[in-house]
Parts: sequence; structure tokens; C-alpha cells
Amino acid sequence: MSQFKFWNDVNSILSLDGPITKGPQSRCERKKTSNLLSGNSSLNSSKQRSLSTSCLNNTSKTPSKDSDGYLNSKTPSKTPLRKSKTPTPNKNAKTPGGDRFIPSRVASNLELAQFKLSQDENEPEGNTAKELKKAITDNIKGSTASGSHRILSYMNKAPAAPEGFQNPMRVLYSQTKTPASVRNTNRYIPQAPDRILDAPDIVDDYYLNLMDWGSNNILAAALGSRVYLWNAGTGNISQLLELEGNDYVCSLAWMQEGDCLAVGTMEGTVELWDCSRTKRLRVMNGHSARVGALAWNSYILTSGCRSGQIIHHDVRQREHIVTTISGHTQEVCGLKWSPDGKYLASGGNDNVLNIWAAVNEGFHTESTPLHVFTHHQAAVKALAWCPWQPHILASGGGTADRHIRVWNCNTGSCVNATDAKSQVCALLWAQNYKELVSGHGFANNEVSIWKYPAMTKVAELNGHTARVLHLALSPDGTTILSAGADETLRLWRCFVKDPVKTKDKENGVKAKPSALRQCIR
Repeated sequence: MSQFKFWNDVNSILSLDGPITKGPQSRCERKKTSNLLSGNSSLNSSKQRSLSTSCLNNTSKTPSKDSDGYLNSKTPSKTPLRKSKTPTPNKNAKTPGGDRFIPSRVASNLELAQFKLSQDENEPEGNTAKELKKAITDNIKGSTASGSHRILSYMNKAPAAPEGFQNPMRVLYSQTKTPASVRNTNRYIPQAPDRILDAPDIVDDYYLNLMDWGSNNILAAALGSRVYLWNAGTGNISQLLELEGNDYVCSLAWMQEGDCLAVGTMEGTVELWDCSRTKRLRVMNGHSARVGALAWNSYILTSGCRSGQIIHHDVRQREHIVTTISGHTQEVCGLKWSPDGKYLASGGNDNVLNIWAAVNEGFHTESTPLHVFTHHQAAVKALAWCPWQPHILASGGGTADRHIRVWNCNTGSCVNATDAKSQVCALLWAQNYKELVSGHGFANNEVSIWKYPAMTKVAELNGHTARVLHLALSPDGTTILSAGADETLRLWRCFVKDPVKTKDKENGVKAKPSALRQCIR
């Protein structure tokens, strides 16, 4: 029997058609039960209330008779019911002065409101009211004869500024909005130099070029009559040469590749030195005054002197002078070949910037300039060619000009002109971030970084106490060197590439499969 009982229980559990006899009640059943309970409780409470009322009414000693004439009780209650001292809820509660729809009018001035309602708007004002209103109007707006209805107004115009006055706040309030490319930059630019080197006896002359950083990562610095070499990788410093007598070094220029250094002197000679062996290779004459600017284009060395003369030297030949050109009436203080070797830029103390075109299939220039720019109002020493746009040239003027101008040498037009507010001594391009760096003299003595082509200032590097005469860029493009008249060399690591972005670019470039791998099956 127990076995049959077990299987009956299993079947009843598994069956879904019949009613559920076990388990929790459904929601509708629970609701029905709660309604019944609440109804019973209300009936019980009403019965108790009626009984208590009847008991209170029958407090007399004489028993009462019902409707049929029979007594309700044989004996009266010995203990009469007493009235409860507990007050009925909300029985003694007072109704508040106002409800949520009709506010309290205690603070209202009903007499004034009645007067305003009964007053006639068309009733003419009295003379006293008109005089009072006129007096108030005259006091606030001024005399009615003037016809001015402005409460605040200038009686006299502002005095005119004196002739030649420049408002120093004009730059602050007239500056255009910063481009989004500049605003979104989150690159950290250190405001302190990474290293400071001493440069005693450096010649404080705006027209000389005394610093150059070669592709071999060696910095050449001319200090007076000596030339020193500083190896940026090892930190070693060595002396290359020392001129005799009153002669001193006026210019330096590394060859594009190799350890050959060209040195221009005050005597008008150009010397070639092999720095790996510390040996002088040759001396080239041809200038009658000091050589303040040098520039290489393959095996052609171009030199400019104080007389305004420019000479192209072929360092391979015994007769080294290839061409002599005259494009300036005063000292040549800036010389730069374009990266592709098509153009030569020369700047002079005569405020002239010349662009010379290279001869066909040659590394020297024609005898007449391609473009002559006279926009600068001071000496043009700072010159720099754009490495990613070889036809773009940046030039800077002296104290009387203080402008940085960008030129398109293919069309001969000025692309941009920016007021730098101080003497421009040196310029160079930073390819890692497409920016232009400028070194300034009086009156800021700072190094500025400009975003190209918007030419908005990104950073100002301060630290020099005298004008920044020269700038040089490391071969990897991460560090700039500034040489100042305060006899210090400061290295600024401003253009270090983001390692994350560099890695992403390297991963994005797919390696070209070799032909041998394609042939193997």
C-alpha cells in the first residue's frame, strides 16, 4: 500500500491540469481572504461600539425594559460604567485658519485694496502730484531742456591718444582664437633646460654664426679664437683648434655627412678640418673681410663675407673658387641652402633677402638672384628652410623689424608675417611636431616655439639673461641648443616623440614581403 501511495503522490505532483492543493496561495486568493478578514473586523468593531453605547445609556439603577416589556437584566450593575478620560482622536482638534487653496489674509490690507478698486483711473491728477512727478523726473534724468533720456551718459568725449601711442592691451583683446590643433595638444614642454654648459669668451656679435650641431651628434662651438667639440652622446669635450694673434672664429658649418668642419675667420680665410683626426685639410682664400656665414651643398661650400660678396668653393679642386656673386651692399650674415639643393637664401645687413636658384645639374647658383625681398626693416640673419616643404623659407629681422616672415620661393610670395615683439637672432624648424623655433634678443631674451602654419605661440623658454644669439637642433630632432650672450649654452628637450604614438605608427606600417618568400611554396 505504501508503494501505491508513493506513486499517487508523484503523479499528483507532476500533474499540471488539476488544482494546486499544496504550496503558497495565489495572489487573488490572498486578496479575497484579506477582504473577508477586514469585513469581519469591521463588523466586530461596529458591534462592540453599539454595545458600549447601550451600556453607557443604561447606567441607571432601575433596569430598563425592552420593546416586549421584559426586563433586560434581573439585577442592576453593581459597578456603573465610567466615562473614559481618553479623548477621542481629532475630537478637540482646531481647524487651521486657511487651507491650501485659500491663503491666509491676515497680512492683507483690505481697506487699501477696496480703495484701489473703487478709484477711477480717468480721474485727472492734482497739481501737487504733477509737480512731484516732474521733480522726480528732473532729478533722475537731468534737465528736460537737454533732451537726454539716458540715466548714465558721458558729458564729454574721451581724450584722444597721443600720436604714436600703442596700447599694450591691444594684443590681449585683439588676438584671434587659438586653433583647435593647438588647443587640443596635451604635449608637455619643459620650462627648464635639460642641461646648462658654460661658454666663456663667446663673441657677442649679432652677425656671426658660431654654433653648429652635426649629423655625427657632435656640437661645434666657437669661443673667441678657439673651437671646441662637445660629443652629445658621451659628454666629452675637446679643443679642435686655436687661431693665432688677434684672429678669431666668425662662422662654423658641418658638412652634411662626415666629420668635415668648415671654419670662417676674421682674416677672410676658410679652413677645412677633419675632426676625427683633429687635422686641418686645407685653407681657402678669396675674401677680403671676415667670413660671417657658411653653408654646404654637397661638395660645394658657400661663404659670405663682410663686404657683401658670396663665393662658391669646390672643396675637391685645387682652384676652389667656382663662382663669385654680389647681391648685397653690406655684410652677409645669413646663408642657407634648401634641403633639396634647389635654392640658396642669403640675408644681409642691408635689410635684403635674396633667393638664388641653383644651376642645372649643379650645386652652385646663378649670378643673378631669382627673388629679391625687401620687406624686412633690419638686418636679415635668421634663416631656416622647412624640411618637409623644401620651397618654404622662414626669415627673421633685427631690432628695427622684429618680424618672422614665411616665404614661398616657388611663387616668390610672402605666406605669413608675425610680429615677434623682439629682435630675431636665429630660427630653426622642428620636424617632429611641425613647429618653428626662434631665438630672440632685446627685449625678451627668450626662445619661442610657434605652431606652423598658424604661427601661434606654443611656449616661451626663459632663462637667458642676455640675447639668444644662436640655435642648433640635435640630429634626432628632440633637443634644441640655445647659445646666449650671457656665456651659457642651454639644452631644451622640447620635441621628444610620444612613445605610444610612435609605436602605433611603426605597427601600422606593414613590412613589404620579399620576392624570395613569394616564390617559395
